[in-house]
Amino acid sequence: MSVPSDASAVGDGDRQAAFCAALVDEWVRAGVRHAVVCPGSRSTPLAVAIASEPRLALHVRLDERSAGFTALGIGMATGSPAVMVVTSGTAAAELHAAVVEADLAGVPLLVCTADRPPELRDVGAPQTIDQTHLYGRSPRWFADPGVPDEAARSSWRSLGSRSVAEAVSGARGPGPVHLNLPFREPLLGDAVVGVVPEGRPDGAPWHRVDAWSTAPSAGSVDELVSGALAPGRRGVIVAGAGCGDPSAVLAVARVLGWPVLADPRSGLRRGDRRVVSATDGILRAPSFVASHRPDVVLRLGQAWASKVVHRSLAGADTVVVDRDSWSDPGRAALRVVRADPTAFCRAVVAACGPAAAATPPGEWAGDWERAEVAAQRALTASLLAGGGPTEPAVARHVLATVAPDSTVLVSSSMPVRDLEAFGAPRPEPVTVLANRGANGIDGVVSTALGVALAVGPTTALVGDLAFLHDVSALVGPTGQRAPLTVVVLDNSGGGIFSFLPQAERLPAERFEHLFGTPQANDPVAVARGFGWDVVEVDGPDWSATLEDALAPQAGGRVVVVRLPDRVTNVAAHDRINGAVVEAVEAVEAVAAE
Repeated sequence: MSVPSDASAVGDGDRQAAFCAALVDEWVRAGVRHAVVCPGSRSTPLAVAIASEPRLALHVRLDERSAGFTALGIGMATGSPAVMVVTSGTAAAELHAAVVEADLAGVPLLVCTADRPPELRDVGAPQTIDQTHLYGRSPRWFADPGVPDEAARSSWRSLGSRSVAEAVSGARGPGPVHLNLPFREPLLGDAVVGVVPEGRPDGAPWHRVDAWSTAPSAGSVDELVSGALAPGRRGVIVAGAGCGDPSAVLAVARVLGWPVLADPRSGLRRGDRRVVSATDGILRAPSFVASHRPDVVLRLGQAWASKVVHRSLAGADTVVVDRDSWSDPGRAALRVVRADPTAFCRAVVAACGPAAAATPPGEWAGDWERAEVAAQRALTASLLAGGGPTEPAVARHVLATVAPDSTVLVSSSMPVRDLEAFGAPRPEPVTVLANRGANGIDGVVSTALGVALAVGPTTALVGDLAFLHDVSALVGPTGQRAPLTVVVLDNSGGGIFSFLPQAERLPAERFEHLFGTPQANDPVAVARGFGWDVVEVDGPDWSATLEDALAPQAGGRVVVVRLPDRVTNVAAHDRINGAVVEAVEAVEAVAAE
């Protein structure tokens, strides 16, 4: 490692420049390819080092809260953390919501908050707050190495390398890491004068980290296959985000003879006969639920949002397979297997043997297949009735219309539930993402922006409140716009609350004031005010207008779908769900004869 011949002659600015250059080089060696930077003075050494690194894509954002979710979207789409850089003070506090989401959703994120040096703390210096463990227990790892000095020079590369490793494969799985980095003035310096410590040869990162075991032991698999996962039992596979390779999941379904209840984020809604997409509607049918209660539930990846699905499957022996977290919100798991779901599925198939893999679907799987066919026919017919757009119809249409190999990011609240319940299978792959860690509507448009910046054409499906809540995401450099289409479901307020008891038990005026919260700002005017192209969708020809608006394009676009009032929206859901129940119950009645 090179060191200055006269360390005492190196000033703080030069040393800090060398420190930041070492961090940035280690991040790139570890696979980081994106950095999101907000303007600020105290973060100058790190911002300059990032801007000087040609291997990093630099995204400058004005609003720290929006920037945090933009970095989150990049990590969500790529699996690699984006570096998020802000100055000190309340700028650091603005990132808290994105850090919480990254924690609960298991998304790698590397947050770097600049800070004042120790001598400026607790003396009323401007933009100085207590940033130590600012984000509580959310980060996978926190470090405050202090102002760079010669004594710590040998640790600089280790710090950079470990920060990425902890974000990607920490003890609690992927998530946020927080580096709090104090800098002294002068904030500009020369990294060459400061001497950047040499890295490992051949561009290797300082630390090469092996994650924990990604597959269960053979004995554990054999025990499960002879017990809870014995082929021929009445079981279902519930597949959510992070469920693993679709082909591996379908292989397990074949050997076990079980249907796959596929969340749209699972990547499994591709038309396979074993996949059930209309699970929410099917499990509203009393006769079907009564005669098809599974003995076993194999849950792969994250849980569905649907309460109907959770409630209907409660009581079964549940095996949860999730590499990154303890994913059992109902605390009902018989077994929790911390393993890579793909490796787990392949191990189960191998343990069952080739004879089981060739077994045709039995009566149990066939019943679910017939229910799915009936439900999809009912959905197609009922969603086309009524003329104008409804939230379920728009959700189904968006998923069916977007270009192959593109990405749909769906907001929490009603959009994710509508996509779960009404999104039909399609042959071409489409990636579906959502901020389901904290389940909030904060930063949804910014998250979609990050996804679009990282992987290309992206369609966001959001409600009007989520859109207005994150309106700063529409602010960007002139002439530079990501390939993002934002579909805004405009029902003038918080539509999900109309499904809750508050809507019936509170006086209408109070309910509207506290929960409906209609806004005076028109999403069309807001989007146009920020210079975005806008398409309005309404009337009997809404589906054709929406289809045209979803065509891939180079720049950004906001599509505002004018919807009926929220009371009518509840009635539309009831009507559509009723049609599905009627169709499934009819199939069940024929089977019982």
